[in-house]
Amino acid sequence: MKPAPLTAHSLQALQPLRRALAAQQAQAAERAAAERAAAAAAARERQLFAHSVGPVHTLKGEANRHHSAPPAPSPRPLQHELDIARVLQEAMSDEFDVSTLLDVDDQLSFRRPGIGLDVTRKLRAGTWSIQRQLDLHGLRRDEAREALGQFIRLAHRTGLRCVRIVHGKGLGSPGKQPVLKGRVQSWLVQKKEVLAFVQARPADGGAGALVVLLAPGRQR
Repeated sequence: MKPAPLTAHSLQALQPLRRALAAQQAQAAERAAAERAAAAAAARERQLFAHSVGPVHTLKGEANRHHSAPPAPSPRPLQHELDIARVLQEAMSDEFDVSTLLDVDDQLSFRRPGIGLDVTRKLRAGTWSIQRQLDLHGLRRDEAREALGQFIRLAHRTGLRCVRIVHGKGLGSPGKQPVLKGRVQSWLVQKKEVLAFVQARPADGGAGALVVLLAPGRQR
């Protein structure tokens, strides 16, 4: 049986197949060309390295060997460690007995050695204007201690001289006793920035607050 002759219609039907085969052949040629180009580039790099380095010989004997130094240790965060040490050094203890350091008067004021009685008299008289205040109402002991330490440190750093600490009169505490008053006095005595403090005048909080004189710090 003879094969059917190719007609114009059958030739037209083969055109998509021919185009697909041609496209596949072109893609294969492109891949082959890209592989040849990559191989040639790698060969050129090897030749360039060998030409730059020159002949390589195996070292004989320990005297001619180079031993790389061990990697340097990671840098220590010294500033962070110093900050931690400073905080620990400045930590205020709840066990500190302040009673022997307070002036024996009706208000139990405090002045650091070398500070005269005239300083506490001027504090009581309002000679220094109160520049900032910290209200500790509603804070737990640990929260109050941390807040006080940060406040005093920041006030001194920014050049403030006279501040007020409101610790409350204890009217809402069990036994109607000022829970924070004694602790605030103890904490302030332990802060090197504090030169003196007195009970506030009635208009400034009376028995529920202290007026604190700070050492000269950075000027604003």
